[in-house]
Amino acid sequence: MTDLPGTVGVIGGGRMGAGIAQVFAAGGSAVTIVERDPAAAAAARDRVAMGLHRAAAKETLPTTPGEVLSRVSVVDSVGELAPCELVVEAVPEDLDLKRQVLAAVGEAAVLATNTSSLSIGRLASAVGDPSRVIGMHFFNPVPVSDLVELVVGPATAPAVVEAATSWVGALGKTAICVRDTPGFATSRLGVLLGLEAIRMVSEGVASPADIDKALELGYGHPMGPLRTTDLVGLDVRLAIASHLHAELGDRFAPPQLLRDKVARGELGRKTGQGFFTW
Repeated sequence: MTDLPGTVGVIGGGRMGAGIAQVFAAGGSAVTIVERDPAAAAAARDRVAMGLHRAAAKETLPTTPGEVLSRVSVVDSVGELAPCELVVEAVPEDLDLKRQVLAAVGEAAVLATNTSSLSIGRLASAVGDPSRVIGMHFFNPVPVSDLVELVVGPATAPAVVEAATSWVGALGKTAICVRDTPGFATSRLGVLLGLEAIRMVSEGVASPADIDKALELGYGHPMGPLRTTDLVGLDVRLAIASHLHAELGDRFAPPQLLRDKVARGELGRKTGQGFFTW
């Protein structure tokens, strides 16, 4: 895929970061992942490798997993990133952390944040040239999800939007373009639906499985809101809901059941228990 950037940096090698690294490397980009902790660095590379083997088993990989993995390297510092055409940060959904990470990136033609709810303008203000910052909100699991939400900040240059749109298309995905507003389009809709589903569980309206089936079979959703919450992570959903509650009002107030589950460590698939047992 010649339309992809030749060099891509991905800051954070968790589930999202590894997925982003995988799709760019599979498309031909040389990808450098940043993870400070050695164990986390090894886990990031393993995630990419496992994702590539799954893609190969489904015959969706254009070459061998080994060949793609040879284009992926892992370093322990943002300062070690060579000048890249694109750097994507995929660290936890914390405004100060993301600002620190973006400010630490050296030369890069485009700086993208994978935030699902935080203001692109506030993130970009940490960068010397905010015109090169854009939101590139990928969806989990990245390799099989068709959508990337591009979020245009108040200073984002039109050329950056054009380049990001082209890259999304070259990945075989579809871009939607939204203005920098709280929750953008996808989180604002998805979180609101998820919170109402959680309230329905609290009120004993139906079981989590039946609530999900109502959306899957009645409205054609590929996955119900409670299983989606488990997949995203209850802690992540709580953080986003809390942010939207502060920005947009009480309709985004996190239900007590969500707070209680997070306090108990029931975070969804990553801990084995959320609204479902994994």
